[in-house]
Amino acid sequence: MSLPSLSVSQTPEEKFREYLASRSKPQRFTDQQRDLVKYIFEKHDHFDTEQLLELLRKANLRISRATVYRTLLKLVDAGLLRRIEVGERTFYEHDYGYPQHDHLFCESCNKMIEFQNPAIEAALADLAAEHQFQMTGHTLLIRGLCASCNRARNSKRRLDLI
Repeated sequence: MSLPSLSVSQTPEEKFREYLASRSKPQRFTDQQRDLVKYIFEKHDHFDTEQLLELLRKANLRISRATVYRTLLKLVDAGLLRRIEVGERTFYEHDYGYPQHDHLFCESCNKMIEFQNPAIEAALADLAAEHQFQMTGHTLLIRGLCASCNRARNSKRRLDLI
């Protein structure tokens, strides 16, 4: 399922520039940060830091490892990216300009499947109301095996029975 992007008033680059300028100690927006923000927001993918570093290398973008790590933290703080913790790995995804959604995570191939479910949203809203809780968002990650990995696993098991 591909999620539709939402209409936003600023580009990710403009929003990040605003964030850097509004900090208690304003920071400048570097060329490496600009290239990184542009690259990350060109397509909607889930990635971890090592995957991103490899993609940047293949794209011949010269952005230091330290800049990538520091900028990812700032992009999360600015509300542009969301962190998804899966065991010891940390994945990132776009938060700015995308609707609330949840994830299915394949523990075999690391595929991340996005989904929206109105029944889950309604149940969470009811639960929050029951506890007089003001909900601002949620994170739901369901771990298991995707259809491809499950088929591969089941066919191997059948072969083991022979």
